Amino acid sequence: MRVHRCGRDAALVELSGLDEVLGLHAALRAEEPNWLVELVPAATTLLVRFDRALTTMDKAVEHVAALEHSTVDGNDLGEVVIPVRYDGEDLADVASRAGMTEAEVIERHARARYTVAFCGFAPGFGYLTGLDRALWLPRRETPRTRVPAGSIALADQYAGVYPRSSPGGWHILGSTDLAVWDVDRDPPALLVPGTPVRFEVVR
Repeated sequence: MRVHRCGRDAALVELSGLDEVLGLHAALRAEEPNWLVELVPAATTLLVRFDRALTTMDKAVEHVAALEHSTVDGNDLGEVVIPVRYDGEDLADVASRAGMTEAEVIERHARARYTVAFCGFAPGFGYLTGLDRALWLPRRETPRTRVPAGSIALADQYAGVYPRSSPGGWHILGSTDLAVWDVDRDPPALLVPGTPVRFEVVR
């Protein structure tokens, strides 16, 4: 673990991989120290913002280091179930690349249990871990200039839901009518880090 100062009220913790990020994120969420302001997880880092009126940088770093190998499950968020029409334009190609039938791709994608590891790319875009390893595929060689909002997609080791229409290079398996990003909702993002997610087949 390496820690870098980010301004006067945050520390960027570098970890060996996503599992450690999720473990530390869960441990801090479960404990909720009074000085904690915000946690921002990413693939190999966790940004920890703290209240300088309640702690110092050195004390915050010392506290975080003690939780590095914690296995505490801090997930107290309710599961989000996303209804999916598996009618995506890349479904046949994903099946071919994975050596499966389309039905097998759908079954494996819907059977998995996911967790929002971190958010990025666009507001409300959650990177979901838990994707069946047989479906791990590199991004498309040629990204699309427009992917419709609600597209259910995968790339590398992640699954995701496009929160709004945008360019994108992920493989599209289907679509959902569930709004994962809504500025009129509090909070706007449905898929925040730590949220368990399940996809449900819509016939």
